[in-house]
Amino acid sequence: MHKERERVLLVTDMNPQTSIFVEFITQKLTRPVDAVAPCDYQAAGQEDATVILLDADHVDQATMQEWHNRVVDTTSTQLTAFNLQDEDHAAELLTFLHLRGVFYRSDPLDRICKGIDSLFAGHLWMSRALMTRLIKFFRKQQLNAFRPSCGLTQREMEILCLVSSGSSNGEIAGQLFLSEYTVKSHIYNIFRKIDVHNRTQAANWARQHLGAPPPLAALRNQKLEIRRLQRK
Repeated sequence: MHKERERVLLVTDMNPQTSIFVEFITQKLTRPVDAVAPCDYQAAGQEDATVILLDADHVDQATMQEWHNRVVDTTSTQLTAFNLQDEDHAAELLTFLHLRGVFYRSDPLDRICKGIDSLFAGHLWMSRALMTRLIKFFRKQQLNAFRPSCGLTQREMEILCLVSSGSSNGEIAGQLFLSEYTVKSHIYNIFRKIDVHNRTQAANWARQHLGAPPPLAALRNQKLEIRRLQRK
């Protein structure tokens, strides 16, 4: 891929520090670098090879998930996060985001540029220690796929995944062809079994034990496909 077809997209709040950062990496990488607001999702829809840098200081996890959902099936786009506090912070994000690279708050600018170059070359950019943690996590996830977690039934695990994706009780009911009353009953049992008290805690538990929730876009597409088949 030629550099003229590559670009860097910085997702952050605009301020003087951002301008300095953009100017530096533009000169260092000799590629176009654009900065956009966290809610400017339309900027992700480009055909050029793009490395997206999500600024963890200004992009919350829900917004990161939305960016992930929009680019997860785009082969030309590589999603990364920077300004991460430490390896624990990176490991937490990697349980629900398919990141190709991570950059820490302590990383010098030259190292960030080196990492971006490596990403454009098709490589991952994360430490061996972090990748070892990921391998252990996904091995544990594979084991959980073959045995019940905390006594959850298959239906409860399915509902928990939908809760983790941000679906409402009504949306879950429509997706699984259940009544809202039945969904509420299942959620009550799920909370009791995994010892949590709200949907946010349940989502965090699911990410640690079951892996990343399915993208909301995928769930919507699945629901539309079910309706299409019903009309045949």
